[in-house]
Amino acid sequence: MTYTSAIGGACNWLLQKIVRGLAISRIHPNVLTFIGLVINGVSAVLLSRGKFLAAGWVMVGAAIFDLTDGPVARSTGRVTRFGGFFDSVIDRYSDLILLMGLLVYYASINRNFYVVLTAVVMTGSVMVSYTRSRAENTIPKCKVGFLERPERMVLLMIGTLFNRMAPVLWVIGVLSNITVIHRIYFTWQETKRLEEAQRHAAPEQITAR
Repeated sequence: MTYTSAIGGACNWLLQKIVRGLAISRIHPNVLTFIGLVINGVSAVLLSRGKFLAAGWVMVGAAIFDLTDGPVARSTGRVTRFGGFFDSVIDRYSDLILLMGLLVYYASINRNFYVVLTAVVMTGSVMVSYTRSRAENTIPKCKVGFLERPERMVLLMIGTLFNRMAPVLWVIGVLSNITVIHRIYFTWQETKRLEEAQRHAAPEQITAR
C-alpha cells in the first residue's frame, strides 16, 4: 500500500464516519449545504483582511459540508430535484463570496492588477458552470474540461494555506477560461453531429411513409 492510497483510505473512512453521524442526527441535507455557505462567508471575511492561513483552514471546514450533503441525502432517502438545484445555486454563491473577499483585500492594498485578475477568475468560475448548464439544455452531456469546482476549491485552499494566492489566481484564471472554450467547442461539435443525424433521419422517415 502506498502513502497516497493510505491517506485516501483514511480520509474516506473519516468522511464515512461523519456522513453516518450526520445521517443519524437527521439534519436536513439542505441545511448542511447552507451551513457550508455560512462557513465560506467567514472565510471570505478573513480573506478580505489578508488572513490567508486562517481563511484556508475555515475553507477546509466548509469543504466537509460540501462533501457530505449529497451522501447524507442519499443515505437518508432525501434526494430531491430541488436539493440538487439548491446545492448548485449555493455552490455558486460560495465560490463568489470567497473571491469577493479577495477583491476587497486587493482593493484595500491598492493592487489593482490583482483586483482585475480576481474578477477574471470570478467570471471564469461562473462561466464554467453556466456553459455546462446551458449546453445540457441542447445536448445530453457537457462534462468536458479539467477545472471544475472541486479543482478550483483545492487550488484556493493551496493558495491560502501555503501563501501562494497570486500564482493560484493565475492558474484558475487561465484554466477556467480554457475549460469554458473547451465546452463551447465540444457543444458546437455535438450540436453539429445531432443536426446531421436529424437531417439524415428525416428523408428516411419520408421514404418509410
